[in-house]
Formats: sequence, C-alpha cells, structure tokens
Amino acid sequence: MESVKLEPVDGELVRTYIVAAHSNLQEVKALVDREPALIHAVMNWGGDDWESGLGAAAHTGNRDIAEFLLSKGARMDIFTAAMLGEVEIVKSMITRFPEMATAKGAHGIPLIRHAERGGEQALPVLDFLMNDREDEYK
Repeated sequence: MESVKLEPVDGELVRTYIVAAHSNLQEVKALVDREPALIHAVMNWGGDDWESGLGAAAHTGNRDIAEFLLSKGARMDIFTAAMLGEVEIVKSMITRFPEMATAKGAHGIPLIRHAERGGEQALPVLDFLMNDREDEYK
C-alpha cells in the first residue's frame, strides 16, 4: 500500500484552533470542518509546553468541546479522562503506570486540577486521586 505524504497543517491555523478549543465550540467546529487534521494537531508553546485542542478543552473543563473532539477521532488521554469523570480509565492507567498520578498536562497543569475542572461528573476521579492516592498529593 502506497503512503500519501500530506502537507503539515499551517502553524497559525493550529494556533487559532488551540486557542479556540479553550472555550469556543462553534469556532472549533468550523475550524475542524475546514481542516479535519486539526483534531490531532498540537502546539509547542515553548519550554516543553505541548498542547492539543483536546488538552485545552480538558484543562478548562469544556466538556462539550472535549466530547466533540473525541467524536471526531481525537485521542483520549488521562487528562481528558479525568476531566470527563472516566474513573475506570484513570484508575487503569495509574495502576499500570503509577507515575501518571502526578503527571502534568499542558502549561504544567496537574492531573488532579483536570479532575477538579470536570465538576460533579468528575467527582469519582477526584475522590480516587484525593483518597486512594492521597500520598501522591501531599
């Protein structure tokens, strides 16, 4: 099977998408309609601060944006799982890779802060991180 080399997505378009993914679902939808490859795009803000659209939605608690991006094929990560309240995903990842309990996402935001941004639906994750893993957060 022959592979097709695609051109990289324009950096300014990626920047616009990542910024929008923090809070603007309608703009995210329009941008993804325009360029579907944005779903997997990441931005390096410098200093090893990598951020995806899904990551932006996760650390700001924007469930609608996160769920839209996941429905379009964005790759779930532990930070998004924490914000969405997917406690079984979070537990399984931390059980297999215990160091993930103290992992930091975009902008150095800790995993537990993602769970806090998830509100009521993420309380089971917050409970797991605070009680079952309390030694990690002292």
